[in-house]
Amino acid sequence: MEFLNYIPEGFTKFFLVLVFSLLIGLEQRRHHIHENEDLLFGTDRTFTFIGLLAYVLFIADPVNYIPFLIGFILIGFLLGIQYHHKIGQNGKFGLTSTILALLTYCMPIMVFTQPIWLVLTFIVALLMVTELKNHFITLSKKASEEEFITLAKFIAFAGIILPLLPEANISAQIPVSPYHLWLAVVVVSGISYASYLLRKFIFPDSGILLTGLLGGIYSSTATTVILARKAKQGLDDPQTVSAIMVANGMMYLRILFLAFLFNRQVALLLAIPFMIMFAITYMLSRFAPGKNKERQSEKIQTDNLETGKNPLELRTAVIFGVLFVVFALITDFVLKRYGSSGITGLAFLVGVTDIDPFLLNLLQQKTEISQMIIVLAIVNATNSNNLLKMIYAITLSSKSIRKSLVVNFSILIVSGLLMSVIFYLI
Repeated sequence: MEFLNYIPEGFTKFFLVLVFSLLIGLEQRRHHIHENEDLLFGTDRTFTFIGLLAYVLFIADPVNYIPFLIGFILIGFLLGIQYHHKIGQNGKFGLTSTILALLTYCMPIMVFTQPIWLVLTFIVALLMVTELKNHFITLSKKASEEEFITLAKFIAFAGIILPLLPEANISAQIPVSPYHLWLAVVVVSGISYASYLLRKFIFPDSGILLTGLLGGIYSSTATTVILARKAKQGLDDPQTVSAIMVANGMMYLRILFLAFLFNRQVALLLAIPFMIMFAITYMLSRFAPGKNKERQSEKIQTDNLETGKNPLELRTAVIFGVLFVVFALITDFVLKRYGSSGITGLAFLVGVTDIDPFLLNLLQQKTEISQMIIVLAIVNATNSNNLLKMIYAITLSSKSIRKSLVVNFSILIVSGLLMSVIFYLI
């Protein structure tokens, strides 16, 4: 790439303005290919000329930008005349082409003043937003007013409330800071919210296996319960067991992701064993005993996997926060009274509840708990949680898949216990 050093910088910037302006113009020609060109302000050549005009006017005075600004006003005046003419001819009030022409005029000032990666990002954004018009319309039809309220909640949770909270512990008796408590709420809610958006907008008609995968991102326990109930209610699909195992595999990736966010050292220790556990669940989902490949799984609507709760509703956040504080108090008490061995034992008991508050509390610990003890506790919690999900699945599912569930969960639990033994011996 040394030959680039021999190309004059002015030529490079001219070439970038030329190519980017032409690309925007070509996109406009494609976008309006079936429309009357007499009613258009212009397409490929016109947009290219707009970019080149802006380039010439910018280099004429790159300090005060006077010619550039005068040109912007003149181009805006011409665009205003064209827009008025378009309304009179066909009654269309769309401003997309007009705004794109103004943005094309602004291209040189970005090329001269901003890094190339930002300019490229700007061009990609222009092209994608323009071409995705129909997708945006479809997305808007799917979204209700509640979706935007939910998005506003998440922005408020993460961008307004979180930065304002103090990092000092609530009190000497409660070893939790409001900031770390709310950070845990934001992260877990964010993951659940992402899963919710994927199920509703990206994969609304997902098959049962993909449903298990997406549901596992939200909650492997809830997904296991709901899929088992669906099997008993008539969705007696041979792939139900596979979907349940996929959901449980996602639990390991989800916890590993949380570990990397909150405690990188613990995450590195968990990476290999959890990837092995994920591989085991994947193999179990592929070769689930009793799976009949001749029967095709029915498509299951995402509503079938809704937990009935908005992932960002206040009640959910409050419950999570209360559990987080409770587990922090219990962990502190057990640690002081029974030491590190008590923490690993506590993890087995916690596994029969919602393990996220306990795990996030451990990952944010700044006490004398060693990293290896935290890793062992996390593995123990997942093992007991798998046992709980096996009981749920066997109890709630149809008889036809119970044997397969017992076999698959037994393999998963034994594998997890072996992981615990290995970490204990280490």
